[in-house]
Amino acid sequence: MTRVLVVEDEAQIARALQINLRVHGYEAVTAPSGEAALAAAAETPADIVVLDLGLPGMDGVEVIRRLREWSSVPIIVLSARHGAEDKVEALDAGADDYVTKPFGLEELMARLRAAARRGTTRPEAPRVQTRDFAVDLAARRASRDGKDVRLTPTEWSILAVLVRQPGTLVTQRELLMQVWGPAYAKESQYLRVYMAQLRRKLERDPSNPRHLKTEAGIGYRFDP
Repeated sequence: MTRVLVVEDEAQIARALQINLRVHGYEAVTAPSGEAALAAAAETPADIVVLDLGLPGMDGVEVIRRLREWSSVPIIVLSARHGAEDKVEALDAGADDYVTKPFGLEELMARLRAAARRGTTRPEAPRVQTRDFAVDLAARRASRDGKDVRLTPTEWSILAVLVRQPGTLVTQRELLMQVWGPAYAKESQYLRVYMAQLRRKLERDPSNPRHLKTEAGIGYRFDP
């Protein structure tokens, strides 16, 4: 059964969507805020997310960005915001579709069916455990021996890119582009400095890393 996470702070709308989705054969769960949505998505990954933008606390666009840090789940925005700028911002952040309120139920069902066809079949784990340390992509936390490891924003960005692609060689250029941007595509010395810092904080033997590996002159690889 396709699992849909409905992120909606208006209880009546959330309940109505949940009932209608179940009638149409979906497993539907609700979250009243962005923070609750991220926690729910990390605990039991959804097949599709239906997301309102005007949420209390964390805005819906930020929820999209946070989800996209570790998940490729299809996201359908369901919002009262009709402006072109709002749509562009949500789609650029990583949303797959945008439906404005008020909406027709049959149209939403059709968009859900389309999203389900596009959806990934690869199970996604926001938490990664190695023999030496753990990474929680959803919570943006790293820990070692059960204690949180304090990482700088740049260190975290590098680690997240590598952990999302276990066993895959990520080139220096790819890392630099994703973390610093196109202007830094050739600044490989930055990576050497930050990778050394990450190893000191996370590896048992930083001089002989078990998980954060270097492919000399090419790039880096995360081995779980």
